[in-house]
Amino acid sequence: MNDEITARVGSQFYSFDGRVLEVFGGSVTHRFHVRHMHFRVTGPDRKGRRSVEICHGRLEKRGIRHIWHYSAAEWGSLTGLAQLLDTVQAAIDSVSEK
Repeated sequence: MNDEITARVGSQFYSFDGRVLEVFGGSVTHRFHVRHMHFRVTGPDRKGRRSVEICHGRLEKRGIRHIWHYSAAEWGSLTGLAQLLDTVQAAIDSVSEK
């Protein structure tokens, strides 16, 4: 049984296996482990744009941080990414409760 969740956004491919979120695309593959990962989705702003910010460690501290920006039209078509991010947040919450 394969519990991996995936989503494609433009040239980036997101994969989450329940423990590690991987972002493929560009020159580097980014890996984030749920025990050390935090993320937030901001927006929409007055033009409908949203941002997804993923980092190792705490959001307010320095560290590896990746931010992706999406227009209102892009965000509306990203149902797979929204589902993946919901699943990642549930995994982060379950780890932090232990």
